[in-house]
Amino acid sequence: MTVADMWFDPKCPWAWNASRWLLEVERVREVEVRFHVMSLWLLNEGGDGLPEWYRRWLADTLGPVRVLAAAEREHGTPVLRDLYTAMGERIHHRKEPIGRDLCADALAEVGLAADLADAAEVADHDEALRTSHRAGLDPVGEDLGTPAIHVTGPDGAVNAFFGPVVSPVPRAEAAGALWDGVLAVSGTPGFFELKRGRTGSPRVD
Repeated sequence: MTVADMWFDPKCPWAWNASRWLLEVERVREVEVRFHVMSLWLLNEGGDGLPEWYRRWLADTLGPVRVLAAAEREHGTPVLRDLYTAMGERIHHRKEPIGRDLCADALAEVGLAADLADAAEVADHDEALRTSHRAGLDPVGEDLGTPAIHVTGPDGAVNAFFGPVVSPVPRAEAAGALWDGVLAVSGTPGFFELKRGRTGSPRVD
């Protein structure tokens, strides 16, 4: 069984697509996916030269990751899988406004106390959030962001990379084929980048 650890910010549509792809990979390959929280707000904290539209987009991202960090601290890392799905469905498919109600409803859906949503407004779990954030991004390098994935091989070596950035989500064996290809290129010594221009906004499904 191969372990794939993914770091996500729940608002990022590219991370959402990558996470849904990984869940498809679990069905067609001997892979176990574990989810961890990072923060695009922290990634861009103090950054100069950000486009104004992106600053506005980032404005409501800190609250949900704080709630995720609080839930993880209280209930353990496995709780993030279902809580991320509950948040992501509301953010990316239902287009609900990000705020306390969204977090409380997502918590209730997965059987957690809705008052964990209060963590969105306080810094109580920011140290744990920063620790998780850096654990995911430092091995990738260059503060590339999310999706960040670490794949642990049979020998214990960790293959860490940013991506894939994909839309729409590959399903069934197409997901497995992409997985095989991603491992082939990212596991090649000295391989750093394969990229082409995006032709549209992410399609989440």
